[in-house]
Amino acid sequence: MGRRPQPKNQQGHKSLFPRLYGRHAVFAALDNPDREFRKLWLTPATAKTLDLPPGINVQYGDDHDLGRMVPTDAPHQGYVLEVEPLESVWLGDILAAAIEDGKNRPIVVLDQVTDPHNVGAIMRSALAFGARALVTQDRHSPGETGVLAKSASGALEHLPWCRVVNLARALDEMAEAGFWRIGLDGSAEVELETAMGKTQPVLVLGAEGEGMRALTVERCDQIAKLPITGVESLNVSNAAAIALYAAARRGL
Repeated sequence: MGRRPQPKNQQGHKSLFPRLYGRHAVFAALDNPDREFRKLWLTPATAKTLDLPPGINVQYGDDHDLGRMVPTDAPHQGYVLEVEPLESVWLGDILAAAIEDGKNRPIVVLDQVTDPHNVGAIMRSALAFGARALVTQDRHSPGETGVLAKSASGALEHLPWCRVVNLARALDEMAEAGFWRIGLDGSAEVELETAMGKTQPVLVLGAEGEGMRALTVERCDQIAKLPITGVESLNVSNAAAIALYAAARRGL
């Protein structure tokens, strides 16, 4: 398993390593045994709120000092943590675990969803509703950044995230493992709950506006829609949350 590609100057600073900020994102990272820390910035006030891991490099400053470490106006809350990117999860491991436990937990696939706020929010919902993993393509998707981690509110540290080179091939592997691939599209005739049935679903969502690419649609076993009225479509993170809730409630 290789490391995820390191983001290049995506957060308004010169570091080539992700800088996480905000209480939830930083605390979740500090509690993650798989994280490697490079440097932690705190204010005198926030330094009193946590027990520091041994050996971590800590620097102190005021709110303005920490503000220079992150994007303009980012709500750092007095915590900034520079980290090594997490190791990428191998799709084969995710599928093997699914075959072993037999539980109908969904996998979420994002096709060229590029906004880190949306990806982070989808991670948060995926973790909350028991998804197995998030799968994105290496290209045309955001890297591990402070913006994404802040939106994920800690889920980045817990939800398996698999980044693949070829999304179509990954969808083929999921089908071979027994997953039912459902693409979400508002023009579909069948509603999601009907399409899922008792299957082990893969929920595929495309970019806002453009939707799923043609090659991705070809790999889906079924196209389904959410049961919404009064609006043409939803933000992709809202759509993902509703779809994940629908998948989770089948076990209630």
